[in-house]
Amino acid sequence: MKLHLLRKLIIGFFISLILFLLIQGYFISSLQKPFLLASLVALLIVIPLTFLVFRSLTEPVRSLMERIQQWAPVSPDREITGEERDELERASKSITEIETQLREKVEEISRGRDYFETVLKGMAEGVLVVDGRGRILMVNDALRQFLSLPLQVTDRTPLEIIRNAELEGAIRKVIQEGKSTTFELNLPAPGGKTFEVHVVGILPSPEGKRREGDEVKGAIAVFHEITRLKELERIRQDFVANVSHELRTPLTTIKGYAETLLEGALKEEVAFQFVQVIKRHTDRLAKIVEDLLTLSKIESREFQLKVEHLSLSDLIGEVLDVVRDPAEKKKMSLSYDKLASPLFVRGDHHYLEQVFVNLLDNAIKYGREGGRITISTIEKSPTEIEISVQDDGIGIPKEDLPRIFERFYRVDKGRSQELGGTGLGLSIVKHIVQVHGGRVWAESRLGEGSVFYFTLPIHRK
Repeated sequence: MKLHLLRKLIIGFFISLILFLLIQGYFISSLQKPFLLASLVALLIVIPLTFLVFRSLTEPVRSLMERIQQWAPVSPDREITGEERDELERASKSITEIETQLREKVEEISRGRDYFETVLKGMAEGVLVVDGRGRILMVNDALRQFLSLPLQVTDRTPLEIIRNAELEGAIRKVIQEGKSTTFELNLPAPGGKTFEVHVVGILPSPEGKRREGDEVKGAIAVFHEITRLKELERIRQDFVANVSHELRTPLTTIKGYAETLLEGALKEEVAFQFVQVIKRHTDRLAKIVEDLLTLSKIESREFQLKVEHLSLSDLIGEVLDVVRDPAEKKKMSLSYDKLASPLFVRGDHHYLEQVFVNLLDNAIKYGREGGRITISTIEKSPTEIEISVQDDGIGIPKEDLPRIFERFYRVDKGRSQELGGTGLGLSIVKHIVQVHGGRVWAESRLGEGSVFYFTLPIHRK
């Protein structure tokens, strides 16, 4: 076992002392020299040897002190005191300064880590960090929620927890080549989410630039959910296609009949029928344009409701009078389940009337001959009333229910056009209810009828 420095110094001291005594004794006893001369000669021999021995023993200490001075050099502006002229004293001061600097660095790193963790927690985007082997170092809370990840994900590969070969391949490629990449990640049902994923390499250079021969130390993948954007893009594309189709059909008919009349049919007996067809399709175009303008007006920032105090029973009674004739033509009965006490709402009379008319018009169109339509009101809470319009008609397929409030969306396109609908009625209903602070939804079973619900805030005097 190696001796400690103090032990080495003590042993060196005793060896020097013994060597001095031996040389002194040799000169006195063997060479018959005087005591003082023998002591002087022995001292002259032992001192250089002792210096060399002690120098070799203290060399590691001097080297350590030099390194300490390099790490914590004394400021040239600071005057060195008498105590600090000793190397060990200066080393002690330097060690204290290094300790202070290290403590400050540790605190700075700790603060930086806390800031980093706070930023990650506050990010709406998901973040995945892997090391140079492609093993997960960490994920943030947003990504856990997006993908319903297990609690323990560290030291596992992304393929193990996300099950997507495209993501795994992109991360591997970035680690190998160091070039960032961006791609869309589509996850299958039940999540059914779409992400824009941006993957960048973790470079060893502090400037963040890859140098020749540098190896990528890992990768960071940022997940930005674009499911809603994709859905909106699909709706926009469907809207453009649907509105083009809705406008083209009557325009083509009008153009065809007008050309026929211009070619000489004006004097024939069918001319009156042609003009009627043109008028019917012109009315249809006018209705589509009117509904589009209504939607545009409701969605504009300048839109304002003419709010007034309304009796719900009186409003429903007025609407029933409006739709009674078309209901009687199909021999359908209309009923209204009133609450025991009258309820009042604050809203725009014109637009709320349009909500009821649109829902009842749909119920009449798609209800069966001789069927029944029921309006019900339920006080769901002290601040909200739920209103429903129920029919016993053809119903709506389950897969179509989530989309029936989209513009121009039709469950049965052919039948809807025959019945004269524009495909905008339910979309108008949804927007009017929402600007009144309510909600709207539907329930249906194919062949058994549909129920449309919406809520309005209650106004109490």
